[in-house]
Order: sequence, then structure tokens, then C-alpha cells
Amino acid sequence: MRILLLGASGQVGTELSRALKSVPDAEIIFATTSGLLNDQSCEVADFREPASVAALVTRLEPDVVVNAAAHTAVDRAEDEIEFSQLINAETPAAVARACADLGIPLIHYSTDYVFDGNGTSPYQVDHPTAPLGVYGSSKLAGEEGVRSSGAQHVILRTAWVYGNHGHNFMRTMLRLADKEQLNVVNDQIGGPTPAWLIADVTAELLRKGIGAGGTHHVVATGDTSWAGFADAIFDEAMDLGLIASRPVVNGIPSSEYPTPAKRPAYSVLDTTSLRETYDVSLPNWRDALRKTLEMA
Repeated sequence: MRILLLGASGQVGTELSRALKSVPDAEIIFATTSGLLNDQSCEVADFREPASVAALVTRLEPDVVVNAAAHTAVDRAEDEIEFSQLINAETPAAVARACADLGIPLIHYSTDYVFDGNGTSPYQVDHPTAPLGVYGSSKLAGEEGVRSSGAQHVILRTAWVYGNHGHNFMRTMLRLADKEQLNVVNDQIGGPTPAWLIADVTAELLRKGIGAGGTHHVVATGDTSWAGFADAIFDEAMDLGLIASRPVVNGIPSSEYPTPAKRPAYSVLDTTSLRETYDVSLPNWRDALRKTLEMA
């Protein structure tokens, strides 16, 4: 199976580079914005140029395209509206149309930010969307572009993504572990999800066959607040001997930590459709955190 991996150098892309090797007879074609991956040459997929990325798909004629490229700087997106729309919506739609023309499937990733966060129970895949900001709006437009393309597709929404690569909450907390105290928001609730889990689920779907596809949610089970996540990170890192000391975590309301982009207060996603359609097993977020730190 020839797999074109777009966004191979990103947080999820790095884990996909590993996980997709488990797909039988996998031939992975890596693509990044720069045309470099780990100092080695690869294909160029510059999402600032939708036509060129679509042309790449057409030229390579892979068996499947996995798109892990995105503009995920949530706060910067508020000032980069056109850029966010280009990277998160226009280019994915162009890629999807190229896939439709070739008759090949596309796996694309989206986000909890398509919801307004006013829910009190896990969001099902068909819950009405209502993004609060530019990032969520651009990702929702990307979803709609993929769906309307006519391509066979799987859209995997996820949330609170972290891992051992790139910029994310876990790595930030570990970097600040020598502080005496940290103030962390405690009124936003979600399910911390490691990049390796998203990648492993993607590989499992390809091994089993994506079938009718559609939109599904992939997150670790259970939920916590950012403050609870921070406490867990420090507890597990101390237990594993990764840090010598840890801060006291003070939970604060979001109002005391203003950001340019408004975050959903409740980001828990219902994974029933994914589990029932593909017989996928998902770990509890705390167990997934422990495994992530063990992999560091």
C-alpha cells in the first residue's frame, strides 16, 4: 500500500511515520513543507499552495492520502484568518478533490474546536457545530471541503493533543517542573490525547479497511481539567524519575488567564462511532500519559 503522508514532520505526523509502518506492504511517501524530514530529502507539500499539493497527489497516485498538516497555533490564528483558512480549509479541500479524481481515500484530522464547549456530556459526531474562533472555523471549513469533494474519506476529530515531539502542554509542564508553583486553568474540561494514539488508530483503520468512512472521534477515555492534567504529568514524571522536583499546581479560572482565542470550556468527545465501526480499543487518558512518558 502506497501511503502519502502530508505533514510528516509535525506532532502527529512524526508518530504516523512510525505507526504506518505496521500497515501490510506499506510504502510511505513522506511530504513536508520544506521537502526535508530528519535532514533527509522528501516530497514538498507546501500548504500555502493548494494547487501544488493537489498536483503532488495526482503525480504520485498513492493508494491513500493521510493528511496530518494543519495550522494549529490557536491564538495566532485570530490574527491570521486568511492563512488559517488556506492551510486548514482550502488546501485540504484541494487534496480531497484530487483524491476523488483518482478514486483513492483520504484520512484527515480535525478538532474539538468545531464545538462551542457549552456541552455537559461528551459530544457525539453529529452534534451541531459552533466554533468559537478562527482556528475552529477554519478546521470546520476543512471538514466541509473534504466531505463535499466526493472522495472516500475518514475525518478523525481529536482534542488536547500532546506528545514527545513538538510544542504541547506536557512538554511545557516538564520544562517548568523546577518552579515552586504554577497557576493552571481548572475550568476547561477535556480528554488529553497523545499523538501516538491518534497515529496507532489511523494505522489500525488502514489495516482493517476504512469502509464507508465518515466522521469519528479519537481521544483517550475519561476527562480532566488542565490543572488536573498538569498534576498528573508531574506525578507520573516524578514516579518515573524524569524530574527531581515538582511545582504545586494552583487551579485558576479561565478569566485569570485570558488568551486571544476563546477555548471551549467542555471538550470531551464521544468515541462510540469509532469503537463500534472499527472495533478500536482506547486507553484511559491517565494510562496513555504514563505510556507517553515511558516512551520519552
